[in-house]
Amino acid sequence: MSNKKETKSEVSLEDIVSLCKRRGFVYQGSDIYGGVAGLYDFGPYGVELLNNIKQSWWRASVHRKEDYVGIDSAMFKHPKVWDASGHTSGFSDPLAECKNCNTRIRVDKELEAVGQAADEKMSEDELNKLFDENRSKIGCPKCGKKEFGTVRAFNLLVKSNLGDFAGEGADPVYLPGEACQGIYLNFKNIVDSTRMKVPFGVAQIGKAFRNEISPRNFLFRTRELEQADTQYFVPPNQNKDAYDRIKQERWQWYVDDLGIAEEKLRWSQHENLVFYCKEAWDIEYEYPSLGFDEVEGFHDRTDYDLKQHKEFSGTDTTYTDPRTNEKYIPWVLETSMGMGRIFMAVVSDAYTVEQLENGDTRTVLKLKPELAPVRYAIFPLLKNKPELVEKARAVYAKLSEQFVCEYDDNGNIGKRYRRQDEIGTPECIVIDFDTLEDDTVTVRNRDTTEQVRTQIADLV
Repeated sequence: MSNKKETKSEVSLEDIVSLCKRRGFVYQGSDIYGGVAGLYDFGPYGVELLNNIKQSWWRASVHRKEDYVGIDSAMFKHPKVWDASGHTSGFSDPLAECKNCNTRIRVDKELEAVGQAADEKMSEDELNKLFDENRSKIGCPKCGKKEFGTVRAFNLLVKSNLGDFAGEGADPVYLPGEACQGIYLNFKNIVDSTRMKVPFGVAQIGKAFRNEISPRNFLFRTRELEQADTQYFVPPNQNKDAYDRIKQERWQWYVDDLGIAEEKLRWSQHENLVFYCKEAWDIEYEYPSLGFDEVEGFHDRTDYDLKQHKEFSGTDTTYTDPRTNEKYIPWVLETSMGMGRIFMAVVSDAYTVEQLENGDTRTVLKLKPELAPVRYAIFPLLKNKPELVEKARAVYAKLSEQFVCEYDDNGNIGKRYRRQDEIGTPECIVIDFDTLEDDTVTVRNRDTTEQVRTQIADLV
């Protein structure tokens, strides 16, 4: 029987950050040098959870689907790629600098905080006018002064150098501002080298970099991020049914595959669309302390992307339908998910603090077993009994052939349970003296805390 009395539901962002640091999920980037804002390292348990989320996404997006394939494109791309995509001219944030301490602020976010919506289509003049009307309400986050310079667009692309492209007078080379461009660049290659016929989709998980002026809220807004994208190519004007189907499939992945509580998710439709986008929706998750915000975007991009690359590269991206001989440039239906944001959502949704009948509390990550960083934890009842240790090591060796396992003999059994609860291990296996007699072990369930005796041969 479980000895739980009640579950506390209030969780803050600070709780999530503390757990991630304390239990080895996420560390501040370059921590020993004081850290770098907007950069994070995934620790031993974090990288296992992140990889399990990626594998779940890949299974749902590629392996379960007959009409999808995956790629992994190079991070560096020809400079003209970012001209064609619009990043060199339009990938920017509106910033203003404090005249007192030189701190820069995101004007659109500050205006939003005082109840003024800053449309992304606004020109610099329009933004300056709106900012001027609200200057008295906006203070510098560092010094508190309300004296700012002119609003200017700040491009978010991160410049780099690579081979001959970095020579004097050559076009600058950028780290990718988004991961999806490699899919568009390889559309023709995939059609020519595989049996894929439109409609079909391409999936990719890739890195993106952004010169965020004010990275914030842990993994939610960072300067280096990873995106899981799919691009589904359809004939012109044959987008509606596929778009609706893709949206529903993605929603079900959050609920069925990740186990996220459905009441913590919602749809949000974009009211102000960029010029090439016919329709756009977001799935939002209710993050602790932040409220509902985007975790994945869905964009009906029409034929903009392949047309742009046809124009800038000189390569014909027209598709010839082998069934009808019709020639056209396909439309693109995009899904784009931030891996840091979904990692935060999964941890936040699983984070639970329970009040026990004896007055103690326990913190437990109620992750789906297939997502948990460690599937089984194996404990010898006593670490100073060689026969128990030998048997426990043998069980560990057997299970670790198929699962991620952890061997733990440090401290009493109760403390070991608590450590495993906090990292989300579904089951702990205790090897005791009865094990030596009948080959049974005690299996303790993370969520119910119930313990049952099981034959070692039945564990797998």
